[in-house]
Amino acid sequence: MAIVRAAAVVTAAALAATGALACDSHAASSGQHSVGAGPSAPRGTTSRAAPAGGLTPAQIRAAYGLPPMTDLAAPGPLKNVTGKGQSIVIVDSFGSPTIAADLARFDSYFRLPAPPSFRVIQPAGKVPPYHAGNSNRVGWAAETTLDVEWAHVMAPGARIVLVETPTSENEGTTGFPQIVTAEKYVLTHKLGQVISQSFAATEQTFPARRDYAALRDLRSAYRLAAADHVTVLAASGDQGATGDKYNMVDEYTSPAVSWPGTDPLVTAVGGTQLKLRPDGTRVSPDVAWSDSGGGRSIVFPRPSFQDGVQSLTGSQRGVPDISMDASCRSSVAVYGSFSGADGGRWSTSCGTSLAAPLFAGIVALADQYAGHPVGLINPAIYQIEAKHEQGIVDVTKGTNTQTFMQGGRSHTVRGFSAGPGYDLVTGVGTINARYFVPELAKLRR
Repeated sequence: MAIVRAAAVVTAAALAATGALACDSHAASSGQHSVGAGPSAPRGTTSRAAPAGGLTPAQIRAAYGLPPMTDLAAPGPLKNVTGKGQSIVIVDSFGSPTIAADLARFDSYFRLPAPPSFRVIQPAGKVPPYHAGNSNRVGWAAETTLDVEWAHVMAPGARIVLVETPTSENEGTTGFPQIVTAEKYVLTHKLGQVISQSFAATEQTFPARRDYAALRDLRSAYRLAAADHVTVLAASGDQGATGDKYNMVDEYTSPAVSWPGTDPLVTAVGGTQLKLRPDGTRVSPDVAWSDSGGGRSIVFPRPSFQDGVQSLTGSQRGVPDISMDASCRSSVAVYGSFSGADGGRWSTSCGTSLAAPLFAGIVALADQYAGHPVGLINPAIYQIEAKHEQGIVDVTKGTNTQTFMQGGRSHTVRGFSAGPGYDLVTGVGTINARYFVPELAKLRR
């Protein structure tokens, strides 16, 4: 399922059709006040406000310790580190028919440079013609727009390769064979150093027979990526401690997590909530987003890089690994002109679908800094956290417990609480890129 949450671009019905969820009713008007911990931004870096609200590129870059776009050559560890020479691969079902023009408009409004190149490929088959009356297609167009625009914000010097697949990824195996085919094409043709995936399927929606063989058979692209030193990211999900059932309407009434984020060869990116001033400085520390997907896998055992946090993960793989902005109370501005959108071309979006491309941009910066692809970064993330380096910013408040109505009754799925060190809501926490990028690059040499 696509897991973008849109405050204004797409109707709730359209998002539900693609497995995404409309954000909380308070989200659309709260974009300028979003909640997180981390570096302080220099005063005076405020950019023009977004037409429909939402955090701006200048605010998000400042919040994560990146230089302002107006002074990328400023002295410091990230001087001229923009992702230059790197390629970010973004994978989405169907894509958007207007994405090239929309990215150009987004860049023009916020005075961002265009990416060195922007390619759209369809290696798993031709995408059917776009129809604005198809809510599933509208939802994926919104997802694509968010992914492309905000990966570019974080790494404006990186090339972008948008990989569109011809079928919708929903729950279970649906849509994943085409995604695997497309990603293996990207890897065999060496088209990028980091792959961003803003989709997820609840583990329980895969057939359990033969130890989840149907899921395990879809891992070939991730094995190839690990061998080729390509970083693979996935959003951890937007249902907190539970997840969608196969019908994408009901939710599990017991804890659940989603693949591919649970795959040990993938970095699972969870969500936080930010609260920022207009210049990007924080009003208060980040807290865990209440809908951040997190918990313990029922498919994958604990990988060795999580041995140091086994008191929380037990014998199973725990997710997420790390977190970025996702809350609908700290949504970001997006521009999409595709037909079928409800609410105008400017809107706000949120969800771990935002967190994943934000972090993809950070990985591209680390690739440039290191002078080579950093590859599988999960071991390094936990080493940085264990050493209490400055690049990891702990998130110690919030929970992903979920309460919802279903079948005429209220259900509560008790989740997990953020706390000191690793937790099953935000992983190791969030980042200060000023320190995290050099720390990650050093460990992956």
